[in-house]
Amino acid sequence: MIYRKPRLDEEAAYDRLVKHPLQSRAWGNFRENNGVSLERLIGFEGNRMINQMQVTFHPIPKLPYMIGYYPKGSWPDESALQALKEIGKREKAIFVKLEPDVSVPPYQETDLNQLQEFLLKHGCRSGRPLFTPYSFIIDLTKSEDELIVEMKAKTRYNVKVAMKHGVQVVEDSSDQGFNEYLELLSLTTKRQKFFAHTQQYQRQMWQHMKGAGMAHLLKATYQGETMVVWVLFKLGQRLFYPYGASSRKHREVMASNLLMWEAMRWGKKSGCTSFDLWGSLGPQADPKDPWYGFHKFKEGYGGILAKFVGSYDLVIDAKLYKLFRIGDRWRWQWLRFKSKLWRN
Repeated sequence: MIYRKPRLDEEAAYDRLVKHPLQSRAWGNFRENNGVSLERLIGFEGNRMINQMQVTFHPIPKLPYMIGYYPKGSWPDESALQALKEIGKREKAIFVKLEPDVSVPPYQETDLNQLQEFLLKHGCRSGRPLFTPYSFIIDLTKSEDELIVEMKAKTRYNVKVAMKHGVQVVEDSSDQGFNEYLELLSLTTKRQKFFAHTQQYQRQMWQHMKGAGMAHLLKATYQGETMVVWVLFKLGQRLFYPYGASSRKHREVMASNLLMWEAMRWGKKSGCTSFDLWGSLGPQADPKDPWYGFHKFKEGYGGILAKFVGSYDLVIDAKLYKLFRIGDRWRWQWLRFKSKLWRN
Protein backbone atom coordinates (compact mmCIF):
# COMPACT_ATOMS: atom_id res chain seq x y z
CA MET A 1 0.00 0.00 0.00
CA ILE A 2 1.25 3.50 -0.86
CA TYR A 3 0.55 6.42 1.50
CA ARG A 4 0.48 10.11 0.70
CA LYS A 5 -1.21 13.30 1.87
CA PRO A 6 -4.81 13.73 0.68
CA ARG A 7 -5.67 16.40 -1.87
CA LEU A 8 -8.46 18.90 -1.25
CA ASP A 9 -10.75 17.07 -3.65
CA GLU A 10 -10.23 13.84 -1.67
CA GLU A 11 -11.48 15.14 1.70
CA ALA A 12 -14.99 13.67 1.37
CA ALA A 13 -13.55 10.29 0.35
CA TYR A 14 -11.14 10.49 3.30
CA ASP A 15 -14.01 10.98 5.73
CA ARG A 16 -15.85 7.99 4.34
CA LEU A 17 -12.93 5.77 5.42
CA VAL A 18 -12.98 7.04 9.02
CA LYS A 19 -14.33 4.55 11.58
CA HIS A 20 -13.70 6.43 14.84
CA PRO A 21 -14.40 10.08 15.78
CA LEU A 22 -10.79 10.71 16.82
CA GLN A 23 -9.70 9.93 13.26
CA SER A 24 -12.21 12.34 11.71
CA ARG A 25 -11.19 15.57 9.99
CA ALA A 26 -13.51 17.44 12.38
CA TRP A 27 -11.55 16.18 15.40
CA GLY A 28 -8.26 16.91 13.66
CA ASN A 29 -9.32 20.45 12.77
CA PHE A 30 -10.36 20.99 16.38
CA ARG A 31 -6.96 19.83 17.63
CA GLU A 32 -5.17 22.03 15.09
CA ASN A 33 -7.15 25.03 16.34
CA ASN A 34 -5.76 24.22 19.79
CA GLY A 35 -2.20 24.55 18.50
CA VAL A 36 -1.50 20.87 17.84
CA SER A 37 0.32 20.02 14.60
CA LEU A 38 -1.21 17.28 12.52
CA GLU A 39 -0.58 15.06 9.51
CA ARG A 40 -3.15 13.11 7.48
CA LEU A 41 -2.33 10.27 5.12
CA ILE A 42 -4.37 8.12 2.78
CA GLY A 43 -3.36 4.65 1.64
CA PHE A 44 -3.86 3.44 -1.91
CA GLU A 45 -3.78 0.05 -3.56
CA GLY A 46 -3.60 0.99 -7.21
CA ASN A 47 -6.27 3.65 -7.69
CA ARG A 48 -8.38 2.48 -4.75
CA MET A 49 -8.34 4.48 -1.52
CA ILE A 50 -8.12 1.83 1.21
CA ASN A 51 -7.08 3.45 4.47
CA GLN A 52 -6.55 6.76 6.25
CA MET A 53 -4.39 7.88 9.15
CA GLN A 54 -4.52 11.05 11.22
CA VAL A 55 -1.56 11.69 13.51
CA THR A 56 -1.10 14.56 15.94
CA PHE A 57 2.33 15.78 17.09
CA HIS A 58 2.98 17.17 20.55
CA PRO A 59 6.13 19.01 21.68
CA ILE A 60 8.17 17.69 24.59
CA PRO A 61 8.60 20.61 27.03
CA LYS A 62 11.98 22.37 26.80
CA LEU A 63 13.24 19.98 24.10
CA PRO A 64 13.30 20.32 20.29
CA TYR A 65 11.48 17.01 19.84
CA MET A 66 7.93 15.79 19.41
CA ILE A 67 5.72 12.82 20.28
CA GLY A 68 3.33 11.53 17.63
CA TYR A 69 -0.07 10.12 18.50
CA TYR A 70 -2.18 7.90 16.25
CA PRO A 71 -5.35 7.10 18.26
CA LYS A 72 -8.12 4.68 17.34
CA GLY A 73 -6.96 4.01 13.80
CA SER A 74 -7.25 0.81 11.81
CA TRP A 75 -4.75 -1.99 12.24
CA PRO A 76 -1.42 -0.86 10.69
CA ASP A 77 0.45 -3.08 8.25
CA GLU A 78 4.13 -2.73 7.34
CA SER A 79 3.47 0.01 4.79
CA ALA A 80 1.47 2.02 7.35
CA LEU A 81 4.24 1.69 9.95
CA GLN A 82 6.80 2.83 7.40
CA ALA A 83 4.65 5.85 6.50
CA LEU A 84 4.29 6.71 10.20
CA LYS A 85 8.06 6.52 10.64
CA GLU A 86 8.63 8.85 7.71
CA ILE A 87 6.26 11.56 8.92
CA GLY A 88 7.60 11.08 12.45
CA LYS A 89 11.12 11.78 11.24
CA ARG A 90 9.95 14.91 9.40
CA GLU A 91 8.30 16.16 12.58
CA LYS A 92 11.36 15.30 14.74
CA ALA A 93 9.31 12.82 16.77
CA ILE A 94 11.07 10.43 19.13
CA PHE A 95 8.23 7.96 18.68
CA VAL A 96 4.65 7.70 17.48
CA LYS A 97 2.16 6.22 19.94
CA LEU A 98 -0.37 3.85 18.38
CA GLU A 99 -3.63 2.81 20.04
CA PRO A 100 -5.49 0.87 17.33
CA ASP A 101 -9.27 0.57 17.38
CA VAL A 102 -9.01 -3.22 17.52
CA SER A 103 -10.67 -5.20 20.33
CA VAL A 104 -12.01 -8.60 21.37
CA PRO A 105 -13.92 -9.90 24.41
CA PRO A 106 -11.49 -10.70 27.27
CA TYR A 107 -12.06 -14.44 26.91
CA GLN A 108 -10.59 -14.17 23.39
CA GLU A 109 -7.46 -12.29 24.44
CA THR A 110 -5.24 -14.84 22.70
CA ASP A 111 -6.63 -13.56 19.39
CA LEU A 112 -4.73 -10.32 20.02
CA ASN A 113 -1.37 -12.02 20.52
CA GLN A 114 -0.56 -12.27 16.83
CA LEU A 115 -1.34 -8.62 16.30
CA GLN A 116 0.74 -7.58 19.30
CA GLU A 117 3.67 -9.72 18.20
CA PHE A 118 3.51 -8.09 14.76
CA LEU A 119 3.98 -4.65 16.29
CA LEU A 120 6.82 -5.77 18.55
CA LYS A 121 8.63 -7.28 15.55
CA HIS A 122 8.29 -4.07 13.54
CA GLY A 123 9.91 -1.47 15.76
CA CYS A 124 7.23 -0.95 18.41
CA ARG A 125 7.46 -1.16 22.19
CA SER A 126 4.67 -1.62 24.67
CA GLY A 127 3.78 1.90 25.83
CA ARG A 128 1.92 3.71 28.56
CA PRO A 129 -1.77 3.81 27.59
CA LEU A 130 -3.62 7.07 27.08
CA PHE A 131 -6.92 5.29 26.43
CA THR A 132 -8.06 2.61 28.85
CA PRO A 133 -7.39 -0.88 27.46
CA TYR A 134 -11.03 -1.90 28.07
CA SER A 135 -14.47 -0.59 27.20
CA PHE A 136 -18.03 -1.85 27.42
CA ILE A 137 -19.66 -2.12 23.99
CA ILE A 138 -23.43 -2.60 23.75
CA ASP A 139 -24.95 -4.43 20.79
CA LEU A 140 -27.73 -2.14 19.54
CA THR A 141 -28.90 -4.61 16.90
CA LYS A 142 -30.79 -6.37 19.70
CA SER A 143 -34.40 -5.50 20.43
CA GLU A 144 -35.29 -3.23 23.35
CA ASP A 145 -36.73 -6.23 25.19
CA GLU A 146 -33.46 -8.14 24.74
CA LEU A 147 -31.42 -5.16 25.94
CA ILE A 148 -33.57 -4.81 29.05
CA VAL A 149 -33.24 -8.51 29.85
CA GLU A 150 -29.43 -8.29 29.59
CA MET A 151 -29.20 -5.46 32.12
CA LYS A 152 -28.21 -6.21 35.71
CA ALA A 153 -31.28 -6.50 37.93
CA LYS A 154 -30.24 -3.45 39.97
CA THR A 155 -29.82 -1.40 36.79
CA ARG A 156 -33.31 -2.34 35.53
CA TYR A 157 -34.69 -1.37 38.93
CA ASN A 158 -32.93 2.02 38.85
CA VAL A 159 -34.27 2.76 35.36
CA LYS A 160 -37.80 2.05 36.62
CA VAL A 161 -37.21 4.27 39.67
CA ALA A 162 -36.27 7.18 37.39
CA MET A 163 -39.38 6.63 35.29
CA LYS A 164 -41.61 6.54 38.37
CA HIS A 165 -40.12 9.81 39.60
CA GLY A 166 -40.96 11.45 36.27
CA VAL A 167 -37.40 12.00 35.06
CA GLN A 168 -37.46 13.21 31.45
CA VAL A 169 -34.74 12.64 28.84
CA VAL A 170 -34.55 14.78 25.70
CA GLU A 171 -32.03 15.63 23.03
CA ASP A 172 -30.97 19.26 23.37
CA SER A 173 -28.01 19.99 21.10
CA SER A 174 -28.53 23.75 21.39
CA ASP A 175 -25.95 26.24 22.66
CA GLN A 176 -28.01 26.58 25.85
CA GLY A 177 -27.92 22.82 26.28
CA PHE A 178 -24.14 22.87 25.97
CA ASN A 179 -23.88 25.70 28.51
CA GLU A 180 -25.81 23.52 30.96
CA TYR A 181 -23.32 20.74 30.32
CA LEU A 182 -20.39 23.06 31.09
CA GLU A 183 -22.01 24.24 34.32
CA LEU A 184 -22.58 20.69 35.50
CA LEU A 185 -19.08 19.65 34.39
CA SER A 186 -17.55 22.33 36.58
CA LEU A 187 -19.52 21.02 39.58
CA THR A 188 -18.68 17.40 38.74
CA THR A 189 -14.92 17.96 38.54
CA LYS A 190 -14.86 19.88 41.83
CA ARG A 191 -16.96 17.22 43.56
CA GLN A 192 -15.13 14.17 42.26
CA LYS A 193 -11.69 15.79 42.13
CA PHE A 194 -10.66 14.73 38.63
CA PHE A 195 -9.06 16.56 35.73
CA ALA A 196 -11.22 17.97 32.95
CA HIS A 197 -10.33 20.03 29.91
CA THR A 198 -10.89 23.79 30.00
CA GLN A 199 -14.19 25.32 28.93
CA GLN A 200 -12.46 26.78 25.87
CA TYR A 201 -11.31 23.29 24.88
CA GLN A 202 -14.80 21.89 25.43
CA ARG A 203 -16.48 24.67 23.42
CA GLN A 204 -14.14 24.27 20.46
CA MET A 205 -14.60 20.50 20.55
CA TRP A 206 -18.38 20.96 20.54
CA GLN A 207 -18.35 23.45 17.69
CA HIS A 208 -16.25 21.24 15.44
CA MET A 209 -17.92 17.93 16.21
CA LYS A 210 -21.44 19.34 16.14
CA GLY A 211 -20.64 21.16 12.90
CA ALA A 212 -19.63 17.83 11.37
CA GLY A 213 -22.92 16.27 12.50
CA MET A 214 -21.22 13.92 14.97
CA ALA A 215 -21.87 15.50 18.39
CA HIS A 216 -25.23 15.38 20.15
CA LEU A 217 -26.43 16.26 23.65
CA LEU A 218 -28.87 14.25 25.72
CA LYS A 219 -30.05 15.62 29.04
CA ALA A 220 -32.13 14.27 31.91
CA THR A 221 -34.34 16.68 33.85
CA TYR A 222 -36.30 16.33 37.07
CA GLN A 223 -39.01 18.80 38.06
CA GLY A 224 -37.75 21.16 35.35
CA GLU A 225 -34.12 21.13 36.54
CA THR A 226 -31.29 19.57 34.53
CA MET A 227 -29.72 16.69 36.44
CA VAL A 228 -27.42 15.05 33.86
CA VAL A 229 -26.03 15.99 30.44
CA TRP A 230 -24.10 13.69 28.12
CA VAL A 231 -22.15 14.44 24.96
CA LEU A 232 -22.53 11.62 22.44
CA PHE A 233 -20.63 11.09 19.20
CA LYS A 234 -22.32 9.29 16.32
CA LEU A 235 -20.20 8.17 13.39
CA GLY A 236 -21.78 5.89 10.82
CA GLN A 237 -23.44 3.07 12.72
CA ARG A 238 -21.36 3.54 15.85
CA LEU A 239 -22.38 5.53 18.94
CA PHE A 240 -19.88 6.72 21.58
CA TYR A 241 -20.22 8.22 25.06
CA PRO A 242 -17.08 10.35 25.59
CA TYR A 243 -18.25 13.06 28.01
CA GLY A 244 -20.83 13.54 30.74
CA ALA A 245 -21.65 15.67 33.76
CA SER A 246 -24.21 15.45 36.54
CA SER A 247 -25.71 17.32 39.46
CA ARG A 248 -25.47 16.06 43.02
CA LYS A 249 -29.08 17.03 43.65
CA HIS A 250 -31.85 14.43 43.73
CA ARG A 251 -29.56 11.48 43.25
CA GLU A 252 -32.34 9.28 44.57
CA VAL A 253 -34.28 9.70 41.28
CA MET A 254 -31.56 7.81 39.32
CA ALA A 255 -31.51 10.25 36.40
CA SER A 256 -28.22 8.89 34.99
CA ASN A 257 -29.66 5.39 34.76
CA LEU A 258 -32.57 6.52 32.65
CA LEU A 259 -30.30 8.70 30.51
CA MET A 260 -28.15 5.69 29.61
CA TRP A 261 -31.21 3.67 28.65
CA GLU A 262 -32.58 6.52 26.54
CA ALA A 263 -29.16 6.97 24.91
CA MET A 264 -29.32 3.31 23.87
CA ARG A 265 -32.83 3.82 22.46
CA TRP A 266 -31.71 7.02 20.70
CA GLY A 267 -28.81 5.14 19.13
CA LYS A 268 -31.09 2.39 17.86
CA LYS A 269 -33.49 4.92 16.34
CA SER A 270 -30.55 6.70 14.71
CA GLY A 271 -29.42 3.54 12.95
CA CYS A 272 -26.50 2.65 15.22
CA THR A 273 -25.52 -0.98 15.68
CA SER A 274 -23.07 -0.54 18.59
CA PHE A 275 -22.59 1.76 21.56
CA ASP A 276 -19.02 2.20 22.85
CA LEU A 277 -19.02 3.52 26.42
CA TRP A 278 -15.50 4.99 25.98
CA GLY A 279 -13.48 3.17 28.59
CA SER A 280 -13.74 1.04 31.70
CA LEU A 281 -11.68 -0.97 34.15
CA GLY A 282 -10.71 -4.55 33.37
CA PRO A 283 -12.46 -7.83 34.21
CA GLN A 284 -10.90 -7.91 37.70
CA ALA A 285 -11.83 -4.36 38.66
CA ASP A 286 -10.45 -3.15 41.98
CA PRO A 287 -13.22 -1.82 44.29
CA LYS A 288 -10.68 0.68 45.66
CA ASP A 289 -10.08 2.22 42.24
CA PRO A 290 -11.57 5.75 42.08
CA TRP A 291 -13.32 4.81 38.79
CA TYR A 292 -14.85 1.62 40.18
CA GLY A 293 -18.31 3.15 40.67
CA PHE A 294 -18.42 4.46 37.10
CA HIS A 295 -17.22 1.08 35.84
CA LYS A 296 -20.02 -0.74 37.71
CA PHE A 297 -22.56 1.77 36.37
CA LYS A 298 -21.55 0.96 32.79
CA GLU A 299 -21.36 -2.76 33.49
CA GLY A 300 -25.00 -2.74 34.55
CA TYR A 301 -26.22 -2.26 30.97
CA GLY A 302 -25.11 -5.66 29.74
CA GLY A 303 -22.51 -4.73 27.15
CA ILE A 304 -19.52 -6.86 26.24
CA LEU A 305 -16.35 -5.90 28.08
CA ALA A 306 -13.99 -5.51 25.12
CA LYS A 307 -10.21 -5.61 25.47
CA PHE A 308 -8.28 -3.45 23.02
CA VAL A 309 -4.95 -4.41 21.55
CA GLY A 310 -3.27 -1.77 23.72
CA SER A 311 -0.80 1.07 23.43
CA TYR A 312 2.41 0.72 21.42
CA ASP A 313 5.20 3.18 20.74
CA LEU A 314 6.65 3.08 17.24
CA VAL A 315 10.24 4.04 18.07
CA ILE A 316 12.00 6.42 15.72
CA ASP A 317 15.04 7.42 17.81
CA ALA A 318 15.99 4.54 20.12
CA LYS A 319 18.47 6.44 22.31
CA LEU A 320 16.18 9.39 22.93
CA TYR A 321 13.25 7.05 23.48
CA LYS A 322 15.12 5.24 26.25
CA LEU A 323 15.88 8.54 27.98
CA PHE A 324 12.29 9.67 27.52
CA ARG A 325 10.93 6.52 29.18
CA ILE A 326 13.15 7.06 32.22
CA GLY A 327 12.01 10.68 32.58
CA ASP A 328 8.39 9.76 31.94
CA ARG A 329 8.49 7.12 34.68
CA TRP A 330 9.65 9.69 37.21
CA ARG A 331 7.05 12.17 35.98
CA TRP A 332 4.18 9.72 36.52
CA GLN A 333 5.39 8.79 39.98
CA TRP A 334 5.34 12.47 40.89
CA LEU A 335 1.85 12.97 39.38
CA ARG A 336 0.46 9.98 41.29
CA PHE A 337 1.92 11.39 44.50
CA LYS A 338 0.33 14.79 43.85
CA SER A 339 -2.99 13.16 43.02
CA LYS A 340 -3.04 11.32 46.35
CA LEU A 341 -2.34 14.54 48.20
CA TRP A 342 -5.15 16.31 46.34
CA ARG A 343 -7.69 13.57 47.01
CA ASN A 344 -6.88 13.35 50.72
